[in-house]
Amino acid sequence: MAFYKDKYDVIVIGGALAGMSCAMKLATEGKDVLVLERHNLPGGIATSFVRDGIEIEATLHEMMSIGSDEKPLHPLFIRKYLDDMKVAIEWLKVPEAYDFVSPEDGIDIELHAGRRDDGTWICADEIEAQYPGSKDDVNALFEIMKQVYESVLYLNEHTISKFETLKNHEALAKTAGYSAKEVIDRMFPNMKKQVRQILSAYWIYVGQPLSSLPFTIYSFLMADYMLGGSYVARGFSHEMSVAMAERCMQLGVQMEFCQNVDKILVKNGHVYGVRTTHGDEIHADYIASAPYPNTVYGRMIEPQSEVPAKARQYANAMPMSVSCFSVVMLLDARPEALNIHAYSVFSADTSMDTDKFWAQGRKLGNWDYLTTICLNFANPEGVPDGMTSLSITNLPLPECFDGVNADNYFETKRRIASQMIDQVSKRLGVNLKDYIYDIEVETPVTISHYTLDYKGGIYGYQHSMDNSVVARLEDVEKDQYIKGLVGCASHQLVGDGMACNINNGKIAATMILTEMEKEGA
Repeated sequence: MAFYKDKYDVIVIGGALAGMSCAMKLATEGKDVLVLERHNLPGGIATSFVRDGIEIEATLHEMMSIGSDEKPLHPLFIRKYLDDMKVAIEWLKVPEAYDFVSPEDGIDIELHAGRRDDGTWICADEIEAQYPGSKDDVNALFEIMKQVYESVLYLNEHTISKFETLKNHEALAKTAGYSAKEVIDRMFPNMKKQVRQILSAYWIYVGQPLSSLPFTIYSFLMADYMLGGSYVARGFSHEMSVAMAERCMQLGVQMEFCQNVDKILVKNGHVYGVRTTHGDEIHADYIASAPYPNTVYGRMIEPQSEVPAKARQYANAMPMSVSCFSVVMLLDARPEALNIHAYSVFSADTSMDTDKFWAQGRKLGNWDYLTTICLNFANPEGVPDGMTSLSITNLPLPECFDGVNADNYFETKRRIASQMIDQVSKRLGVNLKDYIYDIEVETPVTISHYTLDYKGGIYGYQHSMDNSVVARLEDVEKDQYIKGLVGCASHQLVGDGMACNINNGKIAATMILTEMEKEGA
């Protein structure tokens, strides 16, 4: 019997979160789906690794859009979607939203998610306690962001006219053309500088300074985290990946690992299959593709004469968003002995300035803005007794590694890792190097090697005012340059993060189902 069928309804290139989400959605609609994953495990960078018999989280800091399944909170849309797909994951709530520390600005504050019965946001009370007179502005800002958030969720499921957008989604319509900084400056001119800085801390998780970050993206991020908090999987991000893979196979999806797709086959402007590096030619009329358009249009389409000029222009014009430089450590002391008291801490070594920190991300090392994650506080059973699981992360632009080669790579990454450990040690007043039991350093090169993602990108293309999600919504159908070929990863419409990639997979599946219906497939 042949290993592959003569033809599938859909081939999904890549078994990361978006690809598996897409496959699940298609399979629930009765479609015959093949997933081809180049690695020997599902999930892409949503994974863990083992050192000396100890499992360590590789990438996931926190998942947004989960929310509680207990009252008074309610499940948010990613939990609902995974529940609908019958994906079983045990979620653990992160205790706080984040700590923000900026000694030069005199800021040291911990914020928590949620709203009180009277509608007050908990973080507004916490900010008011340190900066009296701020509560009304913070509450008002979060109410606007909540309205934008709810509108984006609605538009994620519905196609509506511009008139309906203006009529029923006023906050979104009024703010869509402005950056986060512009909206806050114009609507809250008297907001204290320190309060603005506190509310800017999350900027690194979308990889864009507030001056060019669309208010729509900022609102979705902040409202989502501050409404329902954030979560991690008890079994690390690997549990999430395995659970999705198992559900795919239960639904009849054929998942094949160690299968690298070399070419996407196109004839007369329509895909008809793929060829793997093993030489297998597999046929389907629809393909959901994880590789970036730069890679797809640059070398994967066969023949290259089938690549429209506009597709090349699109790929070359889209600016890459951030990659990742992370120092992941297992320390042989408890957090309290290391002066660590929170799960998530954003720290600024100089005055908080997202434009300055963004510019630093174009260079290698000496970054003044870092995020640290201590897993003990969210998943204590996931850390051996008497030890601390701590990661230190910056999200620089991939171009910062342009001058690094095979001869200086290891020295470079060790030097930068040492800098980052020293920075956090100085803040804590404890030399972390004295407590290192195990350490791994992840760089854009690591990401590129592990996943083949273009330039080690983890967040797709930049979500800036020049290329906002609102503009992408207008052009989403125009970006399908080859019939039957749909993007299915962080370079899609939504971008940014693991929860968004699960949603990206759902969107890709919906686009394919819509196209199938039009073509009578």
